[in-house]
Amino acid sequence: MKSIVVTEYGSSDTLEVRETEMPEPGPGEVRLAVEAVGINFADIMQRRGHYRDGPEPPYTPGMEAAGTIDAVGEGVEREIGERVVAMTGGNAYAEYVNARADGLFDVPESMSFAEAAGFPIQFLTAYNCLHEWGGLEAGERVLIHAAAGGVGTAAVQLASLAGAETFGTAGTEAKLDLATDLGLDHPIQYTEEDFRETIADETEGEGVDLVLDGVGGETFQHSLDALSDFGRIVTYGAASGEVAKADTTRLLFENKSVIGFHLGNAMQKRPESVLGAVPELSELLVAGELDVIVGESFPLEDAAAAHQYIEDRKSTGKVVLEP
Repeated sequence: MKSIVVTEYGSSDTLEVRETEMPEPGPGEVRLAVEAVGINFADIMQRRGHYRDGPEPPYTPGMEAAGTIDAVGEGVEREIGERVVAMTGGNAYAEYVNARADGLFDVPESMSFAEAAGFPIQFLTAYNCLHEWGGLEAGERVLIHAAAGGVGTAAVQLASLAGAETFGTAGTEAKLDLATDLGLDHPIQYTEEDFRETIADETEGEGVDLVLDGVGGETFQHSLDALSDFGRIVTYGAASGEVAKADTTRLLFENKSVIGFHLGNAMQKRPESVLGAVPELSELLVAGELDVIVGESFPLEDAAAAHQYIEDRKSTGKVVLEP
């Protein structure tokens, strides 16, 4: 079968198409015939060698895939041909991948495989950052960075449904138009304006109650400026490549909180908290109250081009690979 392999840490050129052996599902596992793979920025950070405890080359990247069950391992009661999406933890950039049977989500006929591949990581991350970790309440103000990205488009919709007042940043008018169509109240083009000043003007100096930050670096520091007293920041990534450091004296005297969220670790340590949102999210998706925004699809063989597309900041929503 065809797989994408990271041959060494570095640029997108380190992604190569290779022939690899077909995986055989072990006990409690299923094998998926992959129809679509979701690309996450964590895949790019791993490829660069900047991801804590990330895999060492050579390896096949990819954390989520949608497709049909092709084979089942011992003790699995799933049926061949069922449409599912899975968080695989790795190896998803391939024509076939194994996944744990107890971590599968059913894909309704009304949803494409590309949409399904964009569901688990981005919506579970957005929901948990907003609610389980962020404690968002109706009427609060929330700032969502990269509001037109995968997690961002999910967070804008979920925050809007929760009755929050939403502020969001993006680099272009087109991206902000997309986020506005999804319910964003206050679009901010960070390349043209300082989001701290805009938020101060819009809130009469009070700031926002909650920030979702997957960027890190200077963006994190400026988010502290935009945060109200007793506000909180949920940090879930460092797409800028710069690790942010919080001034604890400032947190103390301004009564501000910084909360970390990592989906993989949370799934291992508190799966009941992370997965508790699945029934609600599934119902909202099926009812059409939430949309998975697929911005661009690439053939599996063009994984390197897909990575570069994201790194060049051209992407909106979820970017997927289709074998």
